[in-house]
Amino acid sequence: MNKNEDLLNRREASGLGGGQARIDKQHQQGKLTARERVTLLLDEGSFHEIGQFVEHRATSFGLEKQKFPGDGVITGYGTVHGRLVYVFSQDFTVLGGSLSETHAAKICRVMDMAMKNGAPLIGLNDSGGARIQEGVVSLAGYADIFYRNTLASGVIPQLSVIMGPCAGGAVYSPALTDFIFMVEETSYMFVTGPNVVKTVTHEEVSSEDLGGAKAHAEKSGVNHFTAANDVECLKKVRDVLTYMPQNANEKPPCPTQYSFSASKLESIGNILPDNVNVPYDIRKVVDCVIDDNSFREVHEDFAKNIVVGFARLEGQTIGIVANQPAALAGVLDIDASRKGARFVRFCDAFNIPLLVFEDVPGFLPGTDQEWRGIITHGAKLLYAFSEATVPRITVITRKAYGGAFDVMNSKSIGADLNFAWPTAEIAVMGAKGAAEIIFKREIAEAADPQAKWLEKEAEYAEMFANPYRAAERGIVDDVILPSETREKVIAGFKMLENKAEVLPKKKHGNIPL
Repeated sequence: MNKNEDLLNRREASGLGGGQARIDKQHQQGKLTARERVTLLLDEGSFHEIGQFVEHRATSFGLEKQKFPGDGVITGYGTVHGRLVYVFSQDFTVLGGSLSETHAAKICRVMDMAMKNGAPLIGLNDSGGARIQEGVVSLAGYADIFYRNTLASGVIPQLSVIMGPCAGGAVYSPALTDFIFMVEETSYMFVTGPNVVKTVTHEEVSSEDLGGAKAHAEKSGVNHFTAANDVECLKKVRDVLTYMPQNANEKPPCPTQYSFSASKLESIGNILPDNVNVPYDIRKVVDCVIDDNSFREVHEDFAKNIVVGFARLEGQTIGIVANQPAALAGVLDIDASRKGARFVRFCDAFNIPLLVFEDVPGFLPGTDQEWRGIITHGAKLLYAFSEATVPRITVITRKAYGGAFDVMNSKSIGADLNFAWPTAEIAVMGAKGAAEIIFKREIAEAADPQAKWLEKEAEYAEMFANPYRAAERGIVDDVILPSETREKVIAGFKMLENKAEVLPKKKHGNIPL
């Protein structure tokens, strides 16, 4: 055998991972192999592998007899829609995708390259965890990865795609990245698995119920995007990447073509109900302002009282943050505040302008919220908006009450432009509650307290349940017709294209975590 043939044979062996039998088992479980995933994720023919022949160096517990080229992870670089990305894909067919010293070193290698060259990092996770036979060096390998995740945070986009098990210490690398994608029924994340949970707490729970895609999408908020299978998941990753810049020093790509249905300008004015207490879907308002079919919602199944996601205006990427009256009347609570703050900080880190649609009656009251720290968690959203230096525009569609008005990107915390629809109500609180407090004595002393209350409620509403007091004081910049929203917002963002704002010099702020 000549040397060229030897190389080709070695490549073939590396391509088989843990062998055909294990590849077949992977397919039987409804999962693609690590290489198939990389092929689907990247542009055709663009992948260049690094470290294909790396093998572990461990000799304990018979590991010297279990060596596979690549050591259970495929690493390298390629393109997505013609733009450079770095990728690692854990191979479950090789020792369960377990992380060894060399496995970790390969991942760290592409992470370092992604940082040096300013390109996104995508991790395809499918691993049984640390390679127990290697002991502490495998744990140190995880720490090496965590450290790099932290250094890369806010410098390059980091996407984690969970396509199988991700348990124990392994979960903290995805948790440090920007967005997590999960696959229904075949992926799960948890710090401790069902067996440990049963031993310690006597709870019986399946892997899916404990840490599956649905559980983390709806309950914990750990999962940002859910897909039905591997193929759909990788398509979502490719799509979401088109909304992001390569790194923090660049702006997002701006497609040359976009479409907008002018008929939406006519329908936007009919979305809000005549009764201010009747809910509506804020996504319908968003859809009437942005480019056609451009909204990509993030955290769709978590904290539904706030809507966040990416969209486009004349082809330009923007971030949307919107109160959702169709869920909990659009109040801010702990989960909504966390969800909003996280998204705002990502957009600010990567130069994505923010468009806020506000219809918020306040913060959710109650002992549960207070005892779980709504003060601290609500302050996260306030901090995120206040710290953001990207162009920021707010549109108040209806209610803007109390401290929640301040938090939702008000002028006083640095918003660049604030618009209000004629239906906007900007006040300390709703007319009913305000009348009860301000006119308490008059209502109590009236011959008909109920009628007096209604009279005073109407008086307060006439005075404050409109946008004009705020407009008189310059708290909102203009009162606009709903049909004018897209035009005003586009003009506003164009005006703000060269916005330059520098925060006070400091090591970093102390966000209320």
